[in-house]
Amino acid sequence: MSRLIIVSNRLPISVKIEDGKFSYEPSAGGLATGLKSFHETEKTLWVGWPGQTFEEDDEQKYIVKKLSKDNLIPVFISEDDYKDYYEGFSNRTLWPLFHYFWTYTEYDQKTWETYKRVNQQFCDEIIKIAKPGDQFWIQDYQLLLLCGMLRKQIPDASIGFFLHIPFPSYELFRTLPWRRALLEGMMGADLIAFHTFDYVRHFLSSVSRILKLENNLSRIQLSERVVDVEALPMGIDFDKFANATDSAETEEEIRTYKKNLGNETLILSVDRLDYSKGILQRLQAFEFFLEKYPQYLGKVSLIMVLVPSRYGVEEYQQLKIQIDETIGRINGKYNTIQWTPVHYFYRSFKFQTLVALYSLSHIALITPFRDGMNLVAKEYVATKTDGKGVLILSEMAGAVKELSQAVCINPNDINSIVDGLYTALNMSEEEQIQRMETMREIVKRYTVNRWAELFIRRMKEAKKNTMRMLTKFVNENTISEIISFYTDSEKRLFLLDYDGTLVNFHEDPAKALPDSGVLELLENLTKDNRNTVVIISGRDKTILERIFGHMKLDLIAEHGIFSRKHGKPWECQLPSEPTWKPDIREILEAFVDRTPGSFIEEKDFSLVWHYRKVDRDLGAMRTHELVDRLSHIIPQYHLQLLEGNKVIEVKNWEINKGRATSRWLKSAKYDFVIAVGDDYTDEDIFRALEPDHFSIKVGTAPSAARFHLKTVNQVHDLLDRLAQAGSEQEKHKAQYSKN
Repeated sequence: MSRLIIVSNRLPISVKIEDGKFSYEPSAGGLATGLKSFHETEKTLWVGWPGQTFEEDDEQKYIVKKLSKDNLIPVFISEDDYKDYYEGFSNRTLWPLFHYFWTYTEYDQKTWETYKRVNQQFCDEIIKIAKPGDQFWIQDYQLLLLCGMLRKQIPDASIGFFLHIPFPSYELFRTLPWRRALLEGMMGADLIAFHTFDYVRHFLSSVSRILKLENNLSRIQLSERVVDVEALPMGIDFDKFANATDSAETEEEIRTYKKNLGNETLILSVDRLDYSKGILQRLQAFEFFLEKYPQYLGKVSLIMVLVPSRYGVEEYQQLKIQIDETIGRINGKYNTIQWTPVHYFYRSFKFQTLVALYSLSHIALITPFRDGMNLVAKEYVATKTDGKGVLILSEMAGAVKELSQAVCINPNDINSIVDGLYTALNMSEEEQIQRMETMREIVKRYTVNRWAELFIRRMKEAKKNTMRMLTKFVNENTISEIISFYTDSEKRLFLLDYDGTLVNFHEDPAKALPDSGVLELLENLTKDNRNTVVIISGRDKTILERIFGHMKLDLIAEHGIFSRKHGKPWECQLPSEPTWKPDIREILEAFVDRTPGSFIEEKDFSLVWHYRKVDRDLGAMRTHELVDRLSHIIPQYHLQLLEGNKVIEVKNWEINKGRATSRWLKSAKYDFVIAVGDDYTDEDIFRALEPDHFSIKVGTAPSAARFHLKTVNQVHDLLDRLAQAGSEQEKHKAQYSKN
């Protein structure tokens, strides 16, 4: 039976030893809190660090035994390794950079080496328990290398990865010396998911620019797999929070707080201690609010709950000192015997206490500078069963994409926060209820269980996509089938694209030339009189003539405008000169002027705009713009657009490789046909063939071809084996005739 194995830096519980006795308490953080309920209901296995260093074998064995009852599997990490892996690389390098605090980012080779070693340790522990059919769900930035490591150990595994923090823009991510290794590690997954599409977009940009891997509709094509990339915002256990407001323990907490706080309007702030949360600026904004609107003195209080975090990171300790000083200043300036402006708690609260604070608070003030999601916002909304309350939420939090009915503020602008507070305090109950009910419906619908189920379903779909792709790859059985048909046939046709099929794609087309091995291979194929070999290309006829004119080959140039059978002159399929060229050239030249690195290639009956050397994003933008511009003009000239590999070609609509293929198929009765191509323009060839013909796409992009080959070298190998099979067949016939 297939098992789901969740892997994260921390287990959902932390193990502690006090006075020789073991104790367990829930781990802090949104990931552990959010996934804990799913783990308990779905009976998953969970692999992670137990929250403390345990060096003794007896201690480790005891903990393993105890945790196994809850399907928890600890990874024991030495104190020094955990310091460099977690406090070091994870939280001094990845965390600040991914949250756009690049000035805090450290680039330390020692912590990087430890990060790799600990990721490998996680991998080793997983391999010990892995069974065939297991699914692995890797969580967050501390384990960016783990998917790739697992993929090497279990190539056919089903692996998913979810990043719970933002993924930064390419311009920031590229500053990491280990950027390629981190991306390659993530690419070991079948599905990579983020909270928002913004993070998806940044990730795909980095993959394209650093790994040189393109994507189509957020699907990355690898040599043997596909990797799907999704935006799947995480939810919470809605019912747990919504129902908790009616529990006896929560009601008792609420009565106690009401008694102590009286009729004050409460603003709630709940965070882990972290510089990305905007806590200090939030306090400064509250202080400015009291200065600007003195009528609220004595009537409004801020409850600030800070959960201790990452004691070993100096920036956090400095931030704690600044927060303490600011709260002291505000309270010293404004408090009275009857009223305290800021109620400050530097500790975590038990669940019922937290729900009571959510329920009592009129406003939740959540102002991170950058946040992957922020589940506190969703928890606050879930507890508002009467619909009363206002959520003030940063534009930089992932949750804002769903909770758009919140009062949205810019956390970098203190005036924006102050205005948000004033708006919230003066919002009518009717508007509060309208906004809150809209948000509650969203939070209720997209729960943590639904999020997890959707992730697992998408992970399975991604795996199926890979399996479907693998069935189309040419393997030994396919090659044997092709060779068998080849040797049994008497009249054979080869239709071979040039760039990307016989020679590797090159940014400079003039350098994409066949070597002596390719020419020898073609020569061997043409020695067999039963073979007709056709080079069918978008290249100009003069180029094809120069490269192949001395060989016994048929040539099709410019996608079929010109053709030449061996020993005969070139024929043109267009009877008249292209009078449309000046108008189209003017447009293309305007785009060359605006797009550094692009250029125009002029053929006899077409114009081609090349953008191989153009910046990727600029090229994509200009391509979209150019296609849109030309699409409005070409109908009057009876032209068509062909989008190839970093090229856009304009030519007459009645010309394409498919029509040229049909002419060759009609010219003789072939009992063996094979076509190989790599580009979008070669799809016309594949569609022109019969179902029993052999059509092969080079690469992994979706295609009408029956089969796929991964590389140009594999094309050479297949053609060489066919030539050899034909040669061996002739030798056997000659030997048989002698006998």
